[in-house]
Amino acid sequence: MRILLRLIFLLVLVGGIGLVGYAYLGDLSPEQQEMVVPVTVDAG
Repeated sequence: MRILLRLIFLLVLVGGIGLVGYAYLGDLSPEQQEMVVPVTVDAG
């Protein structure tokens, strides 16, 4: 039972480290692109 708890703790620890590492090192910035949209202004 003690070995199972150690294994679960180790997996949670490694998963947490992996998540933090991905958050810091992963490229999560959105792609930027120029959009040109025609606008019709009804002044009248």
